[in-house]
Amino acid sequence: MINEEVDNVWDDLINLPADPPEMRQICDSCERPQNVCWCNYLPKTRLKPKCNIILLQHPAEEKRSLRTAPMLTLGLAEDSCVVYKGKKFPTKKHVGLWDILSSKHSVLLYPSKKAIDIVDLPKETELHNLILLDGTWPQAKAIYNNTELLQSMIHVKLMHKYESHYIIRTQPTDGCLSTLETAIEALTVLENDESYKNILLKPLNALCNFQLQHGAVTHQSKEFKKRNRTYPKLIGRRLRQYLDDGDDY
Repeated sequence: MINEEVDNVWDDLINLPADPPEMRQICDSCERPQNVCWCNYLPKTRLKPKCNIILLQHPAEEKRSLRTAPMLTLGLAEDSCVVYKGKKFPTKKHVGLWDILSSKHSVLLYPSKKAIDIVDLPKETELHNLILLDGTWPQAKAIYNNTELLQSMIHVKLMHKYESHYIIRTQPTDGCLSTLETAIEALTVLENDESYKNILLKPLNALCNFQLQHGAVTHQSKEFKKRNRTYPKLIGRRLRQYLDDGDDY
């Protein structure tokens, strides 16, 4: 009986296919598996904002499978969104970036102490480039601290709390937005044009729906979980202090 079972096992092994399993087809544009590709939700005609979006992207961000920056680069006109990759800017490989960062017509979207509400940016400001830092908050902070040119620029920030559509990812606090959403909100304010939200959010909503259909769950922010005592991980001292200070409101 034992010999018969062994023979059956060997027969099963012999019948295994020699070739590796077929790899999933990947979209050349969004680099997602074709069954969850969101390219059909991109605008048929790329949008052309009045200012260019310049993304300073941390190298680790490129490895994330659910990043939103590609939705921005594919949704805007090809020359309207430029991505520079690195941890410190500019370097020799960042051709033309020094001129962009040192221009009086460039503004950094970053919540520094000197940042003003983006709605208070003077209307007469001739804005050519809006700079965004693409990465996690610690990565963005490191890029800012390592780049003197960024610190000397005009800074703006989004003061209002926006509800993120990126519901499959845990954000640090309520109101935190993805790179795509940050650019959308900024352009909406700067140009007083709601079409950026109506058009550019479609691929993000599609991505979230695809993931939910394949087993993902909706996420609340770490701030929400902490307030409701449902966050199991240790929270950083500064974030905990910030959240504790806000418990009285």
